[in-house]
Amino acid sequence: MTAPSGGGILVEGVHKSFGDNHVLRGIDVKVDEHEVVCLIGASGSGKSTLLRCINLLEPVDSGRIVVGGEEITARRVDVDRVRRGIGIVFQAFNLFPHMTVLRNITLAPREALGIDKKAAEERAASLLERFGLSDKRDEYPDRLSGGQQQRVAIVRALAMRPSIMLLDEVTGALDPELVAEVLQVIRELAHEGMTMVIATHEMGFARDIASLVCFLDRGVVAEAGPPERIFTDPQEPRTRQFLQRIIAAGRL
Repeated sequence: MTAPSGGGILVEGVHKSFGDNHVLRGIDVKVDEHEVVCLIGASGSGKSTLLRCINLLEPVDSGRIVVGGEEITARRVDVDRVRRGIGIVFQAFNLFPHMTVLRNITLAPREALGIDKKAAEERAASLLERFGLSDKRDEYPDRLSGGQQQRVAIVRALAMRPSIMLLDEVTGALDPELVAEVLQVIRELAHEGMTMVIATHEMGFARDIASLVCFLDRGVVAEAGPPERIFTDPQEPRTRQFLQRIIAAGRL
C-alpha cells in the first residue's frame, strides 16, 4: 500500500501524556492541502509533541489524526508506510556524521522506497542543485555550516517525495545570520504548494508565510486564525500576553 497523499491533515481531540505530564489536552487542527500552518507558543506548549504525533513518532492517547482521508492513528496502520509520505525535519540536524551529504540524502529512498542507486543519486543531485548545495555533495556534515546542514536535512526529507512536511523549530539551533538561508528554502516550498505544518519562534516568518496561525498554550489551541488577525488583533488575553512579550523582545 502507498503512503497517504494529498487531502491535508485533520487532528481531532488529540491527547498525549508522558507519565503525569499531560502535554496535549484535546488538540483540534485542520490543515488543508497546499496550506501552511504555523504553530506558535512558548516552549513546552505542545508544538513539537503535536508534530511528532502527526508523524506517528509518538502514539496518541486518544483522539484521531486523518491524513489524505486515512485515519493514521487507527489500529493496525502500517506506521512505516505512513511516514514515507510525511517528511519531518527537527531543530537538530540529525545527519549521519560518517556519511557524505549524498549518502545521507540517498539512504532512505534506497532502503525505504527501493529506489536504485542511480535514480536516488540523480534525485539527490537535482535537489542539491535547486537549494544551492551542489558543491557539497561529497562533503561530510562537520565540514558544513549550520545553515548548510539544515538545508541538507530538508533536502533529505524532500528526497522521499513526501506530500506533507513537518518542520520543528528548524532555525532554533542556527546563528542569526544563517536563519535567512533556511527560511528561504521553506518559502520556496510554500510557494510551490507543499502542505506544511511549522513549529516556529520566528514570528515575522510565520506572519509572512502562514495560511493559518495556531497559538498553543498549555497543550490546547488557545486561538487560531489568519496571520493578519492573530498578529494584529488577537482575541484571547493569553495570545495578547504572549505576543506582547515577543514584541518587547524585538522578535516581531
